[in-house]
Amino acid sequence: MENMELLEKLCTAIGVSGEEDEVRALILKEITPLADRIEVTPLGNIVAFKQGQKRPVKKLMLCAHMDEVGFVVTNITEDGFLKFQTIGGIRPEILSGRPVLVNGAVPGVICAKPVHLMDENERVKSVPVDALAIDIGASTRAEAEAVVQIGDNASFLPFFEVSHGTVKAKALDDRTGCFVLIELMRTALEFDTYFVFSVQEEIGLRGAGTAAYIVEPDAAIVLEGTTAGDVAGVEPIDAVCHLGRGPAVAFIDKRTIFSRAFFRRALEIGRENGMACQPKTASAGSNDAGVIHVTKAGAQTITLAVPCRYIHGPVAMACVIDIENTIRLTAQLMAEIAGGLVG
Repeated sequence: MENMELLEKLCTAIGVSGEEDEVRALILKEITPLADRIEVTPLGNIVAFKQGQKRPVKKLMLCAHMDEVGFVVTNITEDGFLKFQTIGGIRPEILSGRPVLVNGAVPGVICAKPVHLMDENERVKSVPVDALAIDIGASTRAEAEAVVQIGDNASFLPFFEVSHGTVKAKALDDRTGCFVLIELMRTALEFDTYFVFSVQEEIGLRGAGTAAYIVEPDAAIVLEGTTAGDVAGVEPIDAVCHLGRGPAVAFIDKRTIFSRAFFRRALEIGRENGMACQPKTASAGSNDAGVIHVTKAGAQTITLAVPCRYIHGPVAMACVIDIENTIRLTAQLMAEIAGGLVG
């Protein structure tokens, strides 16, 4: 895949919900030469317009979110430990012993009682977040406050690796979607299109609704990194989607019943072009489509997602070919939607 360097920059950048500044600056640098008009909204979304060869029959908006799950410092103990709460959906059992960065600069480790000091009951229980803390090596509150303040964000440690046809990285949800949007903006478009890079998706789809209010699209495509359950311990029928089988096309989730016409046409495009493509076979979770499709007069909406194992954790995994096919599928579907050929 070309431009792997950009995907690495996107994934290793830190942008916990509500503090997406580093990611936004990186994206703006990439798309400023590609867009005809760019607006950064008061909440922090990027709304970019790129003119195509023709005016669209349906005004189309593509959307991917910039933010990632993470942590926020809520208190500092007298011994210099940082108490925190999670931002976005993170399972407490994956946290003990994880390296983190506070403010993108201060290294720390999420600490809990050592297993050697636990009794039998404690060993089989998940440690709740309120019993955890971040250890930055400070021995007093004053020492910790010299580099960290209450309200500072923390993230999983940046990581990026390509091997065996896969990408392993922090924040593939949803830097893969941001990557797809940027790569599409590099191409010559048949129709005028709006590209939105949204904020605060992980804490309730906050940014996308405000962006859709500005754009007022007739139709929208949401680009995501979504849960792939094709891992040890999960029955294949329960996997939701699989790595290597192409973009996952949603027909329903907890917030949206997606356009049936868009859903069916996406799968048809895959078959017609010999391109791997798969339905997402569960209604769990939600994404920015949940607010986009009901903003103002509403918009026909579809989600095309790169399957990712282990999302909302320190390292996720995706297939390079799935990212490439997501770009290909989106390019053809967006032209058909904007041209009024589907929906």
